[in-house]
Formats: sequence, structure tokens, C-alpha cells
Amino acid sequence: QLPLVESGGDLVQPGGSLRLSCTASPYGLDYYAIGWFRQAPGKEREGVSCLNSVNDSAYYADSVRGRFTVSRDNAKKTVYLQMNSLKPEDTAVYYCAAILRRLCRIDAEFHYWGQGTQVTVSS
Repeated sequence: QLPLVESGGDLVQPGGSLRLSCTASPYGLDYYAIGWFRQAPGKEREGVSCLNSVNDSAYYADSVRGRFTVSRDNAKKTVYLQMNSLKPEDTAVYYCAAILRRLCRIDAEFHYWGQGTQVTVSS
């Protein structure tokens, strides 16, 4: 088991920023491709971003491209989702997920999931 834990969710005003973190302490995430997903009430889960394990290349959904950036710090055993220019429609529970592969595919069957962190964008 890989104990994924998300953190960093909060209430933020439109236009604001948040940085979500995904860790699996005490394990590292070096060899895992990491996906970020979100689910808003009454909506299907949406794949937001997908970060390769082998390099820094990532997929972004059209809805977040140019505003969200995913990155990893292997020394800190953490993957981050930097979210800028937040909109009310970004409100959702955000999940990170991991799969042991080099290249990330947002439609892959991720093996491990966190419990989620709430992001609320509202004035």
C-alpha cells in the first residue's frame, strides 16, 4: 500500500492561488506517475493533471491548462499542484493518485488514491 495524503485545500477568493501537496510518507514517489483529479458535487470525477515519473512532462486538462502546474520534489517525497487564477468552477475535492509507470496517462487505472482535500473558490 502507498499511503497517499493530500493537503493544502482551503477557501480562497476568485483569482487567488493555492498549492496542493501529495505525499506518501515514509515512501517516496520517485517511480510513480502521479495524477491529480477533482470531483465537484453532482459531477463526475475529472482528470486535472498527470505527471510522468521519468521526466517533468505533464498532461493538463483544457479547463486548467495555463493556470495549474504540477511538479515534484523527490527530496521532499512530495508532488505539488500549483493552482493560480482560481475560479469558482474549480471548487471540488482534489485527489492525487499514483501508478508505478514511467509515463502518465490520465485514463490509466491508478493503483493508489488519497482521501482528498477540499478546495473552495468563493467570494
